[in-house]
Amino acid sequence: MPAEVVIAGCGLFTPVGLSARETAASARSRTARLTGIEWRDSRFQPFTVGILPDDALPPLAEDLEQLPLTYREARMLRLAAPALEESLKPLPPGAGQVPLFLGLPELHTTIPIREPDFLARLARQSGASLDLAASRTFARGRAAGLLALAEACDVLSQGKAPFVLVGGVDCQVDLYILGTLDMQRRVRTEVNPDGFAPGEGAGFLVLASKEEAQRQRLPVLAQILGSAQAKEEGHIYSEVPYKGDGLAAAFATLFAAAPKAPKVGCVYCTFNGENYWAKEFGVAMLRNRDHFLENHKMEHPAECFGDLGAAHGAALLGLATLALPRACPNSSTMVYASSDLGDRAAVLLSAGA
Repeated sequence: MPAEVVIAGCGLFTPVGLSARETAASARSRTARLTGIEWRDSRFQPFTVGILPDDALPPLAEDLEQLPLTYREARMLRLAAPALEESLKPLPPGAGQVPLFLGLPELHTTIPIREPDFLARLARQSGASLDLAASRTFARGRAAGLLALAEACDVLSQGKAPFVLVGGVDCQVDLYILGTLDMQRRVRTEVNPDGFAPGEGAGFLVLASKEEAQRQRLPVLAQILGSAQAKEEGHIYSEVPYKGDGLAAAFATLFAAAPKAPKVGCVYCTFNGENYWAKEFGVAMLRNRDHFLENHKMEHPAECFGDLGAAHGAALLGLATLALPRACPNSSTMVYASSDLGDRAAVLLSAGA
């Protein structure tokens, strides 16, 4: 992947902010918005989740209301549209249709989301001019947005499009999902501290080559120094012994792809409260410790808005991008994400020039 790919636009829609700036401000101040809801767990206690109030979401498009959508899909469409629209604002009038590389859930309810249909419905819900023929979906959970970014960089480097949208959306505040996670003892409760708060949200970014961004006079919010991915065979649902090889391999590949990058001074990660993920990072960091500043910062905003599932990777990219102007000087920022079913992905960012 060439180094000259930049982030030119960002949109976020989360339980702690209805825009990228609001979400970033809340995350920076460690403002948490985790709420008890009416739905009850196996102990008849309210689930604690990261959820947006219904009146903060736009209504479902009239033609989509006539379709037999599941609660989760309808909610995801309403979550995605505001973030998508915000991310596109920097593009000039007449920019044309933009391909969308979209992260979607890896764990489904009883009725899986039909990915091509979801893309078409999102275009109708948002009104955005999307190149659906060139768009792709990545049903890969937390890491999906970072996996989508790597593919988008390839498209830009090959000159197939002047701009590419990368994003992710999910709603884990779904009765079937909550019940399944509770049965697996993964939801944080008073008696289960080794768990997480399910959440919902969306994040989108506009990518362009640095040359195109400068030609169109777009803001250069961040430069992408490299990206990498790997698989963890001993993932959280696997019977294979966990060794921490997946994330460690992703880190090693990332640093090999960007040998001139400054050491990492800040890490944005998908820690959600489960001990598994902290142990994984410990293994990966120790195997790659020469690439990190000794006093590097760790940012894990799930403590503010819960686990955003397939939106998490894209949301972290947005938050890291907006924090770069005040991030550790003379260092790079790493964003990484780990999915339940083994996908591991990492990206290195620096401030836009």
